[in-house]
Amino acid sequence: MSSRQEHNSSLRTHYLKQVVPVLQQEFGLKNVMAVPKLAKVVLNVGLSQGTHEGKLQEVVLNTLSRVTGQKPVLTRAKKSISNFKIRQGMVVGAAVTLRGERMYSFLEKLIHVSLPRVRDFRGLPPRSIDAQGNLAIGFREHLIFPEIRSDEVESIHGLEVIIATTARNHERGKRLFELLGFPFAS
Repeated sequence: MSSRQEHNSSLRTHYLKQVVPVLQQEFGLKNVMAVPKLAKVVLNVGLSQGTHEGKLQEVVLNTLSRVTGQKPVLTRAKKSISNFKIRQGMVVGAAVTLRGERMYSFLEKLIHVSLPRVRDFRGLPPRSIDAQGNLAIGFREHLIFPEIRSDEVESIHGLEVIIATTARNHERGKRLFELLGFPFAS
């Protein structure tokens, strides 16, 4: 057994041992490779008001790197939009893409620690899953993550988490997320 396989997160193990057989049986899939699986997780933060503030950009980059354990990439405007005072090439956000083991450990932390810390949380709305079976969750405050200590925060910003799957439709995507333990509002 290689060292990479020894460090499997419990979410990945749960997916392989419990979720795959259930999905295979429910959707009548003969091939294991046809079973919906998680492809990647993307965290991004828009810097609309921060285009003029270098400090906010620094805070956002620090937040994303602490939450994910990976260095974020700055996203730039593809074209100028005069109404928003945006010029082509201007920094408009930051993003991190997680795959593999980091993705599973982040999702485990999201499900069991971060979502319960959201104020007045009653579950994710089922409409947050799109027609291809991907889940998008927006957070107004970045303080829900345990790596961020509230006493050292200067400015609060929101962030978006997009979980991409190979589900191909809403029904299969929703069932995959339910079996993985995502809390949905009824």
